[in-house]
Amino acid sequence: MAEDTSSPMDRFCGSTFWNATETWYTNDPDFTPCFEQTALVWTPCAFYWAFVIFDFYYLKASLDRNIPWNKLNVSKALVNLGLLVITALDLIMALVKKGGDSELPLYDLDVWGPIIKFATFLLVFIFIPLNRKYGVQTTGCQFIFWFLLTVLSIPRCRTEVRLDAERQKILNSQQPSEQDFSWEEYQFVSFFIFFTFTSIMLILNCFADGMPRQTKYQRGENEIPELSASFLSRITYQWFDKMALKGYRNPLEEKDLWDLRPQDSCSEVMPIFAHHWNQNVRKNYKNKARVEPKAQFSNGNVTFENPHGEKNGRKKGMASIMPPIYKSFGGVFLFGALMKLFTDTLTFAQPQVLSLIISFVEAQEAEPEWKGILYAVLLFVLAAAQTFILGQYFHRMFIVGLRIRTALINAIYRKALRISNSTKKESTVGEIVNLMAVDAQRFMELTTYLNMIWSAPLQIGLALYFLWQQLGPSVLAGLAVMIILIPVNGVIASRIKTYQIRQMKYKDERVKLMNEVLSGIKVLKLYAWEPSFEKQVLDIRDKEIATLRSTAYLNAGTSFLWSCAPFLVSLVTFATYVLTSEANQLSVEKVLVSIALFDLMKLPLTILPMLSVDIAETQVSVNRINKFLNSEELDPNSVLHDSSKPHPMSIENGEFSWGDEITLRNINIEVKKSSLVALVGTVGSGKSSVVQAFLGEMEKLAGVVNTVGKLAYVPQQAWIQNATVRDNILFGQTYDRKRYNKVIDACALRADIDILSAGDLTEIGEKGINLSGGQKQRISLARAVYSDADLYLLDDPLSAVDAHVGKHIFEEVIGPKGMLARKSRVLVTHGVTFLPQVDSIYVMKMGEISESGTFDQLVKNKGAFADFIIQHLQEGNEEEEELNQIKRQISSTGDVPELLGTVEKAIKLARTESLSDSISVTSADSLMGRGGSLRRRTKRQDSHDSVASAASLKKKQEVEGKLIETEKSQTGGVEFAVYKHYIKSVGIFLSVATLVLNFVFQAFQIGSNLWLTQWANDQNVANDTGLRDMYLGVYGAFGFGQVVTGYLSTLILSLGCVYSARYMHNVLLHGTLRWPMEMFDITPLGRIVNRFSKDVDTIDNTLPLNLRVVILQLFAVLATIVVISLSTPIFLAVIVPIAFLYYFAQRFYVATSRQLMRLESVSRSPIYSHFSETVTGASTIRAYNVGDRFIEESDAKVDKNQVCKYPSVIANRWLAIRLEMVGNLIILFASLFAVLGGQTNPGLVGLSVSYALQVTQTLNWLVRMSSDIETNIVSVERIKEYGETKQEAPWELEQDKNKPKNWPQEGHVEFQNFQVRYREGLDLVLRGVSFNIKGGEKVGIVGRTGAGKSSLTLALFRIIEAAGGRISIDGVDIASMGLHMLRSRLTIIPQDPVLFSGSLRINLDPFEIKTDDEIWKALELSHLKSFVKSLAAGLNHEIAEGGENLSVGQRQLVCLARALLRKTKVLVLDEATAAVDLETDDLIQKTIRTEFKECTVLTIAHRLNTILDSDKVIVLDKGQITEFASPTELLDNPKSAFYSMAKDANLV
Repeated sequence: MAEDTSSPMDRFCGSTFWNATETWYTNDPDFTPCFEQTALVWTPCAFYWAFVIFDFYYLKASLDRNIPWNKLNVSKALVNLGLLVITALDLIMALVKKGGDSELPLYDLDVWGPIIKFATFLLVFIFIPLNRKYGVQTTGCQFIFWFLLTVLSIPRCRTEVRLDAERQKILNSQQPSEQDFSWEEYQFVSFFIFFTFTSIMLILNCFADGMPRQTKYQRGENEIPELSASFLSRITYQWFDKMALKGYRNPLEEKDLWDLRPQDSCSEVMPIFAHHWNQNVRKNYKNKARVEPKAQFSNGNVTFENPHGEKNGRKKGMASIMPPIYKSFGGVFLFGALMKLFTDTLTFAQPQVLSLIISFVEAQEAEPEWKGILYAVLLFVLAAAQTFILGQYFHRMFIVGLRIRTALINAIYRKALRISNSTKKESTVGEIVNLMAVDAQRFMELTTYLNMIWSAPLQIGLALYFLWQQLGPSVLAGLAVMIILIPVNGVIASRIKTYQIRQMKYKDERVKLMNEVLSGIKVLKLYAWEPSFEKQVLDIRDKEIATLRSTAYLNAGTSFLWSCAPFLVSLVTFATYVLTSEANQLSVEKVLVSIALFDLMKLPLTILPMLSVDIAETQVSVNRINKFLNSEELDPNSVLHDSSKPHPMSIENGEFSWGDEITLRNINIEVKKSSLVALVGTVGSGKSSVVQAFLGEMEKLAGVVNTVGKLAYVPQQAWIQNATVRDNILFGQTYDRKRYNKVIDACALRADIDILSAGDLTEIGEKGINLSGGQKQRISLARAVYSDADLYLLDDPLSAVDAHVGKHIFEEVIGPKGMLARKSRVLVTHGVTFLPQVDSIYVMKMGEISESGTFDQLVKNKGAFADFIIQHLQEGNEEEEELNQIKRQISSTGDVPELLGTVEKAIKLARTESLSDSISVTSADSLMGRGGSLRRRTKRQDSHDSVASAASLKKKQEVEGKLIETEKSQTGGVEFAVYKHYIKSVGIFLSVATLVLNFVFQAFQIGSNLWLTQWANDQNVANDTGLRDMYLGVYGAFGFGQVVTGYLSTLILSLGCVYSARYMHNVLLHGTLRWPMEMFDITPLGRIVNRFSKDVDTIDNTLPLNLRVVILQLFAVLATIVVISLSTPIFLAVIVPIAFLYYFAQRFYVATSRQLMRLESVSRSPIYSHFSETVTGASTIRAYNVGDRFIEESDAKVDKNQVCKYPSVIANRWLAIRLEMVGNLIILFASLFAVLGGQTNPGLVGLSVSYALQVTQTLNWLVRMSSDIETNIVSVERIKEYGETKQEAPWELEQDKNKPKNWPQEGHVEFQNFQVRYREGLDLVLRGVSFNIKGGEKVGIVGRTGAGKSSLTLALFRIIEAAGGRISIDGVDIASMGLHMLRSRLTIIPQDPVLFSGSLRINLDPFEIKTDDEIWKALELSHLKSFVKSLAAGLNHEIAEGGENLSVGQRQLVCLARALLRKTKVLVLDEATAAVDLETDDLIQKTIRTEFKECTVLTIAHRLNTILDSDKVIVLDKGQITEFASPTELLDNPKSAFYSMAKDANLV
């Protein structure tokens, strides 16, 4: 027995350890008992001991504690105990039965075997109560341990059963035997008990433990199932099934989503990152004096240290975000990297198994069948293992990416609340928001691929190593081709990039132009200018299409390079291989394994160049974020809070700057308790800066600033949040109804709130978009008053409100009797009116305080203050009664004659200006609930107008419920009609050609591969070089066919998509410009612009790419099925159920994923808008000291975005694992059938298996991309919808051509019982209006707001169509002509002057039909000639968007010039309400009287004096004519409405 040839293992067991003849070279394979009892048991044990460290890590990392005892963990403990008992028994029995006296020798195995098992089980057993105590619900190591143990014990089951059968035979045979089988019997029984127990443990480990009792975070009903999912459920993502099912049944909504995993939330991620960041910051200081504790948790707030540090700490350099990121998130990342390494190795095992299968088929007769089955199963196991590990790897990487993004967004947010003003000046709000939106996002996208930095070279290296083994040095030829292709690709890619940038530029231009066109659409329609602008848009679009076309050629180029790369590489390699030496012959195995390996190299080679670009871009992002996080912060100690000082607010000898030169010097201000201090001075004298100095916003160079108590601040430009009115006023405080109502009344907000659709719960748009300036200012003031602070800093809060509102607010809030009378207040003001009532006045001049004192003292001084008053009065902004008040105040102070003279002058001025505006505004006034004289300065106009318009809006809303239709977020699938529409727009021929070419391409590819195997199988090639060259030639020809068809198919598809994009955009543009005006009223501008930007962009760029990939992959899958079926026809039987599985996975995924993507993008924008809001309002937030609340809000928004983002990441993994398993089944069946099907051609078999190996990747892509297409084809649907919307009447009609050139010759306008309404279902605005105007008459139209004045002009231009009656001009019914015929023959000077960006010339004459002389003549008559002459570019002067670079008056004059250029017989003059200054107004009137003498002029008047000299006056009321006669006639009749209006306006 004991020969010395035996190995140590043989001695250890006392029997053979490994016997190849018994295990491998046999038809009935089996392991030796020794191998079964050592290797197969110790492998799982060793695995567990190696990886138990992870179990310890999970104990440490767990956030929960204390799982109650339950059936599961009790059974685990009991079964484990059973195992411990049985193992201990084994040891005891061995010591009893063997060795010593008994004839059975005791081997080492009998002692050590049980001991090793016992130790391992004991370790597992210890973890049961530990996991329970630390709340770990499932562990992977244990599951894998039991799984391995159970599976590896199966061979021993077979052996034991066989041995038992043999024993029974011996016992049953007749002769009585001497042998004692008791030890063997015992082993048999003990092993099966052991095996049963391990199987039970495996089953128990498939489930997760119960819920922990103590959790760090509330775990609600809605918690994510992953937290309590078992290991098995986690790696298969089975816990996600519920969500997938729900999403499949009906579209997911936000309430269906799960809560965030606590460890991904801001409150967990932030402290870790902050801790490492602060460490990193401290490292950068030479003086180590500042030692601070770790990131503290003061009620969950995280403090970040300021890398700028105190002024004394010398700095070693910038603190970078990279080290803290490594330290905070590196662990998970490294674990991921480990997994990646593992899968990379598995990938390269596949070609090795493939070569085994091929050699098995070649030697079919010699080899036993079980080997083939083993290979097939091995291939499947490899693929499956790879699937699961990769799934976990990507999941881990995504989590790291999400956490990094969370950390960065939060760090940036917290920093933004503290940056100093000099930092803020360096970058715009947009740039700071981009740090968050672009740079932090970029990190997240990169993490998934970051491991490719080492993985790609590793994969390439491994592939080369294995290829070298197959083909020797010839590999280098193929490698050379691959490497040459990389720079070629790089060059093309950079070209594509330049084209993309160019296309983006054109797109921006086009969208900007569209934006203007849509904003000014009403004017375009009135002027009939649409064709000119349509042409401008189409010109830009043509440039864009040209760029897209070039890109299409280049894209075809790259895809052509990639489709022919693998082929070229294999051609060159094989050619080199066979031509270098006679001895080199191709065998099937060589060919197929090499092709498989080349395929594996393709991906890393493509990714590397892309990755390097990405990393470079991310590096830029890192630098930008570092620069921002290291920028200077406000010094928190610049303002002291020393309560021992006598006054609550004071500045002593202050010097301050905004970061560059000194702005304020020698500032000494004291604000006594409960006093009101005014700061006055000319514009730019530094009044606001003083307020900022009190807030600590300025850099303090010298002096002491002291404030004691809670601050409230009203900035000059009101900062309004995108929230309800009430939230804006409460600003985070609790709602106290009584106090709230008091504040509202005091700030004169009651009327405004009543007008808003939902009262004070109306949502205010971003930046307070739906409020007027005055309303914003009052809300901002109300916020301050409500906050009930001790100190108030009011920076000119009365500038944007009207005089009487200002007076009300001063009395009720700011003044000595107001709500704030008991507080200390600093008021910056421009108005002189309130100065007599303040406690003291500081006069600012050039950044210094020139004098201070009470009103009376300062007036007597005759210093800067007196000058200020004089200058102020000359501007003439004050109302008559207020001036009288000042006059009284000044005259009471004694002799100040020159001042009094100025006041008298101002009073006169105010009288002459007392406006006849009453008509249009009385209604608004009564709305405001208080009278007061009326102003006519634009400055003051706006809050009134907005009230009036808001009122009319509210009425409208009540009538129609809702003005703006909500956009339908597309849910569910897309109808086939949309696809049909798209294919039609591409063109039937091109669509068919694409499919045919792709088909031919795949045919060539299969052909070339079949040809290769044919060549490899041919035995005669070895002796016949001619035959060899023929094979090589044909192979080359096949390849050439592939290359050509590949290029053409891509090119044709790309060009087809470009044609389609062009056609779609034209349809969209054509349709939108021909909408009736009412469509523009109910569709928000942004939504239309979105169609022109986002949807058109999708059709230009995203869809073509998706289609290309889908078509390619689809044909690849079909090719795979064809090849496998060729070699093993039985495979077709399996295809049907597999396709079924695949289809289901795809349907479930698409429905769920699409909705999750939508939710995610919806939840992402609030993060950024909240951030940009914060950046703009940072000083207010700091003044009120509510930074922490804003940080919490931001965190909540980020968490909410993660709630949507995380499931969509999981959905991807869920799908990938299911699809790849489907693919793995294809591999399994393809290889099984190949092995069992008795197929004798090894080439075909190898080919079918290698095709199957690729199918998983392809399937995965196919689903992804097809679901992308479904998501993106929605754009086609939306564009189609806009192109098919209701259109207005045709622009040109045939019969118009017969009309004379100068029609209308008379200008005779007649309304006959005319009725009109704005939209279906609304009331009539004109109810049967009839009047007759002879050619050349001048007619004024007056009436209160809403009487229908504007409707009259709109009806004349057919912007709104008649509901009854008719209008005729020169006897022709206007309804019978083309719109452009009609509109181009009437002239209008509209109310609001709309200008478009472009040259001045285009603005006057967009069709370029007038000569320069005519244009100059018009400019001269409209008093613009001298202005235009003074411009460098003259007529080609570029006008900014909306005419921003011209004053309102000049814009109005440009409109006049337009009218003069067109000069038709009928002129409509819609008078400007927010009138230009008086002189411009007179100029316009004069020009109209002289130039349009012969024309019929209809004037819609807001001021009566302009129409007193007209021939007739029409007075409208509620859509009917109440009076129609000459003005003199009406004024003679005191009962007429016209008379009473004139009286209101002091004209009679």
